[in-house]
Amino acid sequence: MKQQGVHPEDAESTSGASSRPDTARAGGKDPEGAAAGEEEQVGKGSGTGPEAGETAGRDAEEAYADEVEGDEPLLPARVHRPSDLVRVLVGVLGIVLLLAVAAFAHGTTSGLEQDINKGTGQAPDVFSKIAGLVSSIAILLVPVAFAIERLIKRDGLRIADGVLAAVLAHGVTLATDLWVARAAPESIRDALTQPSPGDVGSLTDPVHGYLAPVIAYMTAVGMSRRPRWRAVLWAVLVLYAFSMLVTGYTTPFSILLTLLIGWAVAYGTLYAVGSPNVRPTGRTLMAGLRHVGFRPVSAAREEVADAQETATDRGRRYFVTLEDGPPLDVTVVDREQQAQGFFYRAWRNLTLRGFATRSSLQSLRQALEQEALLAYAAIAAGANAPKLIATSELGPDAVMLVYEHTGGRTLDSLADDEITDDLLRDTWLQVKALQSRRIAHRRLVGDAILVDRSGKVIITDLRIGEIAANSLLLRMDISQLLVTVGLRVGAERAVASAVGVLGPDAVADCLPMLQPIALSRSTRATLRRLARERAEREREAVLEASRLSKQARSEETAADAGIESDKPDKKTVRAQARAEKRALDEALDDAREEDLLTLIRHEVLRIRPQAPVEPARLERVRPRTLISFIAGAIGAYFLLTQLTHIEFGPLVANAQWGWVAAAVLFSAASYFAAAMALLGFVPERVPFRRTVAAQVAGSFVKIVAPAAVGGVALNTRFLQRAGVRPGLAVASVGASQLFGLGCHILMLLAFGYLTGTEKTPSLSPSRTVIAGLLTVAVLVLVVTSVPFLRKFVVTRVRSLFAGVVPRMLDVLQRPQKLITGIGGMLLLTACFVMCLDASIRAFGSEGTSLSIASVAVVFLAGNALGSAAPTPGGVGAVEATLTVGLIAVGLPSEVAAPAVLLFRLLTLWLPVLPGWLAFNHLTRKGAL
Repeated sequence: MKQQGVHPEDAESTSGASSRPDTARAGGKDPEGAAAGEEEQVGKGSGTGPEAGETAGRDAEEAYADEVEGDEPLLPARVHRPSDLVRVLVGVLGIVLLLAVAAFAHGTTSGLEQDINKGTGQAPDVFSKIAGLVSSIAILLVPVAFAIERLIKRDGLRIADGVLAAVLAHGVTLATDLWVARAAPESIRDALTQPSPGDVGSLTDPVHGYLAPVIAYMTAVGMSRRPRWRAVLWAVLVLYAFSMLVTGYTTPFSILLTLLIGWAVAYGTLYAVGSPNVRPTGRTLMAGLRHVGFRPVSAAREEVADAQETATDRGRRYFVTLEDGPPLDVTVVDREQQAQGFFYRAWRNLTLRGFATRSSLQSLRQALEQEALLAYAAIAAGANAPKLIATSELGPDAVMLVYEHTGGRTLDSLADDEITDDLLRDTWLQVKALQSRRIAHRRLVGDAILVDRSGKVIITDLRIGEIAANSLLLRMDISQLLVTVGLRVGAERAVASAVGVLGPDAVADCLPMLQPIALSRSTRATLRRLARERAEREREAVLEASRLSKQARSEETAADAGIESDKPDKKTVRAQARAEKRALDEALDDAREEDLLTLIRHEVLRIRPQAPVEPARLERVRPRTLISFIAGAIGAYFLLTQLTHIEFGPLVANAQWGWVAAAVLFSAASYFAAAMALLGFVPERVPFRRTVAAQVAGSFVKIVAPAAVGGVALNTRFLQRAGVRPGLAVASVGASQLFGLGCHILMLLAFGYLTGTEKTPSLSPSRTVIAGLLTVAVLVLVVTSVPFLRKFVVTRVRSLFAGVVPRMLDVLQRPQKLITGIGGMLLLTACFVMCLDASIRAFGSEGTSLSIASVAVVFLAGNALGSAAPTPGGVGAVEATLTVGLIAVGLPSEVAAPAVLLFRLLTLWLPVLPGWLAFNHLTRKGAL
């Protein structure tokens, strides 16, 4: 790589041979072992130039070798590279895709094999025989020759890695051969094997048991990273594959599968045992600086506080002092750092619209060129940014960027009283200068804003920025800096300082970007921590108010007891309960705090009331949508496999339509039962007919949201519109859900026991009850033994008791309400069970019907999984669970599948249109 900036006469690569021995001295390792055989690449060109001779470089480095301050501790001999794990996953994905094509695209594979066999069959026999002989010999001699070359250069550890990878690859090939021969689908077996030419009646090997180990060995020892050996390797592999295809001893898919297995096993071995550590140390950095014309005296590693995001985005930084001239700031980026955060960046690139992070597979040269370009562009725009004066390589696995030393402290390290209005104004002026040339920083967090000794603000960490940025990225920079400053000085000062420099319109335009997903990773973590602290303060305030109310009530009761011995009447008890409830509501209102993003929105809207506040749609794919799609695809695949063996024509013709009508009636009755189950936990008066309409509207809502989420949100909204206070509405719905969960578990255990007493072969009372109890016991033990889970459950339970329990006290004072709620829950379950039973009887004969207890067990289990599934309405999960459950309790599959489809049609799909009409009607009436 050419050095950029000053010293053009020393533009050769800095990875000379003089730097490698000092790397070994710094790490305490043998130079050949630590360098992993890279000397043939890094030893060229190091002796050129009158001022950069090899002897002079070594003498100079030895003179200052002991003056590296703050360098890394003794580096480990081996490191687990994230890049190796990425390659393993890519290899496994390739194997899965290859097998999927072989399994489902049988016609394509057959045509491809015929075309390849036809093409290879036209090759002359002499050439085929020569190619087979040469490749058979070379495929064994090439690895041996490379092993001898490595042993001569004392790199035996890498040879050991290769041998281990070869052994593991051989084991994987044996397992694959066994799976293909005994358990694989016929289409995969046909794609990977063919009749053996040398043995009539037998098939060729699906995977080449000697080629995969050779590939794993050569990949693990690093032959592919050496141009000459790589050329020899590919020539041998091509000759071998050609000869095997011509002679008919393999198939194209078998060759590809062998290559992928060897490649994936090799990198899996390297990631498991670790690769030789070749990360450059501070001493290697000093040698590299001398090769670009500097004369360093010492190098001190800069300490970083939070390594999760900083280490991956900033690289390792050093403060370097020179013999003559001002000190330098040097950033070192190596391949290991480039691979860190790969999965996070890949996910962001997949799910976000138009503002994804830098390329997930960015090379070192690309990283260096991008940072250099941003540094020059920022200075040209008039912003205060570190001046880049040189760039160069530090061997084949690292690069360095040399800046003029800026000094100073980051915004995060400043005390609150040091963050003045002038400093904030200067910060926004730098951002304004960048945005005037359409430069996006992409990471305006506290450690990217530097304040020098004179108080001048310097924008650093331009590595992931962009030039010619679109308006979306520029607005995101403003919103990110608003949050960064707001975390230190509050929303009011943050907005005022931004408006004073950028103007109210520019700040108002960033409001749609003011959402967590548009912020940096560290900022989101800070906001989540502050949200947990606010929630904890609110819970503490509610619990304290509850304690004081109970104490006051107990004192009042004791005082009354001293005056008269009669028990307090119901009116007094109700008055005390209302007073306690009112105290809890007032305490919650007083303790409620708004988050920083909301406060910033309010400040901007106070200045520009007409500013857009609707958050912009920044997500391309949401995790919930992706999970729902995958779960739905799995459920659809399962149902299709069950339905392919069923003839629906005769089945529908012989259906008993009286039972179909009964199933329709039971499905319709479930909405009245759901309304009873909700109103039983609402002491306030709410119209019953409108509540039934809300439950019908829920049939539409649960199609576009998971059932456990959409129903809760709709009922809560409905109660609020009906005049119930928001906190009480949430508590009522929560109490209904809590009682429903308890009834569900009790009914599942009870019906499971009844099913077992009927001597059903698939379910026995002892196994069902004991298995359920053991499962609950194991879950309780796991939760209580893991601190994180224990704290999570305790906080949720405390919040539940803070809101639901006071609401339950109101319900308990009205027994008729409690009876209505519990009765509605039991009736709701009964309606669904009877609907499923009627659906079964509609398609089954007299001898195929099941007992009500068995049907209830299957429904309760399927409904539980449906509520837990992330798909809308439990699509896929409920169908699969109900079908498997009915088959397990003895129902034929040709009856179970259509019965489940009819049940889901009546309870999920047909009510969607009435639900949509009810939803629109209630919305127009102001009830939703």
